[in-house]
Amino acid sequence: MEFLLATGIGFVTACGLYLMLRGRSFTVVLGLSLFGYAVNVFIFVMGRLWVNGAPILGGTSPMADPLPQALVLTAIVIGFATTGFVIELALRSRHESGSDHVDGHEPGHAVGYSASSETSAR
Repeated sequence: MEFLLATGIGFVTACGLYLMLRGRSFTVVLGLSLFGYAVNVFIFVMGRLWVNGAPILGGTSPMADPLPQALVLTAIVIGFATTGFVIELALRSRHESGSDHVDGHEPGHAVGYSASSETSAR
């Protein structure tokens, strides 16, 4: 089971890194989200998954650790807010530069070229 979890987390991390290295803003946002999900699952798995473990100390029975669950829940909320902010930045960049490339211009065009400059020249 450990091999399956490690392989799954590694695959999601690799997909997230691949998408973050792409040139378009939308794929970068998707890559950041996937990378965040992989980190959340990693934190959750490091806390051990208990079956029928009490979440509160109640005797000599095994106790489930609530800290990873609290950390992941907090990370999900922060990740959602950060994703919304990054999407807004990507939309603003698209509006300002006329391109959704991370560096602000389409490949194969001059550095100062944008779609808005083409329409204003007419």
